Amino acid sequence: MKSTSNKPSTQTTLDRRSILRAASATWAIAPVAPWLPQFGASRTGSLTKEQRDSMTPAQIIEELKKGNARFRTGRMIARSYSTEQRSSAAGQYPAAVVLGCVDSRVPAEIVFDAGIGDLFNARIAGNVVDDGLLGSMEFACAVAGAKAVLLLGHTACGAIKGAIDDVVLGNLTGVLAQIKPAVRATQFAGERSSKSTEYVDAVARTNVLVGLGQIRRRSPVLEDLEKKGTVSIVGAIYDLSTGAVEFLPDRNSSQ
Repeated sequence: MKSTSNKPSTQTTLDRRSILRAASATWAIAPVAPWLPQFGASRTGSLTKEQRDSMTPAQIIEELKKGNARFRTGRMIARSYSTEQRSSAAGQYPAAVVLGCVDSRVPAEIVFDAGIGDLFNARIAGNVVDDGLLGSMEFACAVAGAKAVLLLGHTACGAIKGAIDDVVLGNLTGVLAQIKPAVRATQFAGERSSKSTEYVDAVARTNVLVGLGQIRRRSPVLEDLEKKGTVSIVGAIYDLSTGAVEFLPDRNSSQ
C-alpha cells in the first residue's frame, strides 16, 4: 500500500521562501507610519513644530479631553521626562496655553497627561484674567504658535470663597476683586454663601465664562486669531473629587 506524507514538497518550500523574501523586501521599503496628531501620544522627545502644526485647534482640544480621560482612568502614558527635557532645550512648540488657578491640586500637565513642551501653563489665584496674563497668552499664540487657549477653573476654589466673603489681604485683595463680577452675575436659588459647595462651584463656572469674555474683549490679538480659526478659546472646570475636566458650553467659542 502506497503511504502518504504530510511533509511539504521541495517546490512548496521554495514557494514559501519566495513569498517571505518578497514580503521582507516590501516591508523594508515601506514608509514608517506617520506620527499621529496627538501631543499625548507616546513619542521620542518633546512635541516638534511639525507635530504641533499638523493639528487643528479642534484636534488639540480633543487631545486635552483624551489626556484627562487617561488621567482619570489611571492609564497615563509612560514617558521619559529627561528625554523631553533634553529634546525641548533648543526650542518649544506647545499646542495650547492653559490659564488656571494657583491651587496645588490642579497641575495642568498632569491632569491632561501632557509632557514637557506640550503646554504653556499660566497660574493665578481664581484663574483671573489680568493684563500680564493676557500678554503671556498673546505671546503663546501669536508668537510661539499655540492653537488653543484654555481657561481652567475648579471646584471648591479658595479664591472664589474669598471673593464671596470679601476677604482683604494685601495684594490678594486686588486679585479677588477681579472675581466680584462673577459673584454678582451668578444666578443661584440656594444659599449664596461660601459655606455652600453648590454656590461656590456655580460662581467658579460663571467666573470662567466671564473670563472668556474678558479675553476676547481685552485682547484684540487673541480675538482676531479666534475669528480667523487659527486659535480656539475655551473654558473648563476641573472637579477636585473626580479628576474630571468638564468643558463648558460657550456661545462665543468657535468650538
